[in-house]
Amino acid sequence: MSGFGNEHISEDPRCPGALPEGQNNPQVCPYGLYAEQLSGSAFTCPRPTNKRSWLYRILPSVCHKPFKPLKEGHLTHDWDEIEPDPNQLRWKPFEIPKAPQNKMDFVSGLHTLCGAGEPRGRNGIAIHIFVCNTSMINRCLYNSDGDFLIVPQQGKLLITTEFGKMLVEPNEICVIQQGMRFSVEVFGETRGYILEVYGAHFELPDLGPIGANGLANPRDFLVPVAWYEDRQVPGGYTVISKYQGKLFTAQGCITLLCFMLFRFAFFQDPSIFTVLTAKTTRAGVALADFVIFPPRWGVANNTFRPPYYHRNCMSEFMGLIKGHYEAKEEGFQPGGGSLHSMMTPHGPDADCFEKASKAKLEPERVADGTMAFMFESSLSLAVTKWGLQTSNRLDKNYYKCWEPLKSHFNPKCK
Repeated sequence: MSGFGNEHISEDPRCPGALPEGQNNPQVCPYGLYAEQLSGSAFTCPRPTNKRSWLYRILPSVCHKPFKPLKEGHLTHDWDEIEPDPNQLRWKPFEIPKAPQNKMDFVSGLHTLCGAGEPRGRNGIAIHIFVCNTSMINRCLYNSDGDFLIVPQQGKLLITTEFGKMLVEPNEICVIQQGMRFSVEVFGETRGYILEVYGAHFELPDLGPIGANGLANPRDFLVPVAWYEDRQVPGGYTVISKYQGKLFTAQGCITLLCFMLFRFAFFQDPSIFTVLTAKTTRAGVALADFVIFPPRWGVANNTFRPPYYHRNCMSEFMGLIKGHYEAKEEGFQPGGGSLHSMMTPHGPDADCFEKASKAKLEPERVADGTMAFMFESSLSLAVTKWGLQTSNRLDKNYYKCWEPLKSHFNPKCK
């Protein structure tokens, strides 16, 4: 089903008439199901921002044993574990562990790279890297802290949620909203990026002066149809909760049947720039933006066409899914990333500057075979110890790409 922000109704065809008629919470639900609401906003929000879903389940999600701490993965929101670093940072492709010597699923393969804010205060973001080589077996995860925007870079993900199944491949994204239980199946060595936001949901950016047909459209987003599973797991099914930045585990149930969805799953879109945004209370200032740089035509006249040198009041994390990014064809590789912190100068490397300054300005295709993206935030991001040290993927020679830049200044030449 398509449509961003639409209200969708779906039932598994194996149980026709499973949805109650005319009400959400009947005294007795069809097929002996339990009604359960998952809220995505405060109960009294205005209608345009009031988000909620009704699920009709074989057993309610409250059926689980007490949670206990889980020492797994490398998640954190301790932004003070290492001294701040204002330098331009770039990472080589993050290494995927080899199976079967080191089996790692989506949860155990989560690593926090950088972030800011605090989940208990419901304001902030985190950027994670996931690397895995095996599927989540008889366990699921839900995030009490915020929404996950998942960007696969290598390998496809079969994600089973409380709302149905999604197959997400590189060049597609999916958003798993706060509180939604999900499990990830992979088909080999898999890697990607995650943008987590606390206290806000992703939405389509406003159109305004760009007109009615720019950026991503609601129809570009898909939601899964209802599907249910009813089985008993010997030894119990494991439910993992991400709560206040920590992981907890409990024995629960794997019985689900869904009804209505209020967000979206994944997309392929030919637009450029901001595709999704998580807003702050200040107009035009984003907690987080998701921006893409897909193949396109370059036609600007009398213009330096690559990204210009700049110092930004926003923090910019860039990732590369495939191909070569035009402003840094060497060193910036698929599966790696870069972080240009608030007011840290950056721009094209020396080779790119020289080529673009001398190029004949004709219409040309830019970034064919390439897909780069950016997570941008108004928050000042701190890099974790894993990102700076433990991962051993930091490119310590990144700054050298600007060293060949030379002065062209000539006071006698206008």
